[in-house]
Amino acid sequence: MPDETSTRVPVTYAHCEHITGPFFHGTRSALAVGDELVPGRGSNFHEGRVMNHVYFTAVLETAVWGAELATAMAGTGERGRIYVVEPLGPFEDDPNVTDKRFPGNVTESYRSRHPLRVVGEVDDWVGHDPEVLQGMLDNLSRMREQGLDVIED
Repeated sequence: MPDETSTRVPVTYAHCEHITGPFFHGTRSALAVGDELVPGRGSNFHEGRVMNHVYFTAVLETAVWGAELATAMAGTGERGRIYVVEPLGPFEDDPNVTDKRFPGNVTESYRSRHPLRVVGEVDDWVGHDPEVLQGMLDNLSRMREQGLDVIED
């Protein structure tokens, strides 16, 4: 099996056309087909922080984590939502996971300064067992305590 980091073509604003999706966005927000996710909104993960990018993924499992963590951190007890989205402009690798936490971009996570249009919703996604989700929340809490939960936005 080839090393993904040596054969992978980085995704940049100038070179993203080779990534075709489908793309997903996990969130706690209720949206409708045709709605747009835009930069300049509050972060799902850092209260009071306004985000300069909109984040998305080509891996459903990554979107599941986004939906579950967003709702768990909000403390709503509700089920998150996963939308199928279409980028309306160029995008790049998410530097928060690409080569920082995972070599290459195995989570196929991206970000854009341009809107994402909601084109559908994934209703039948399966979440993680409560103890697995709690383990992730505990890990994020430890990272926050250590000052390691920095989001490069």
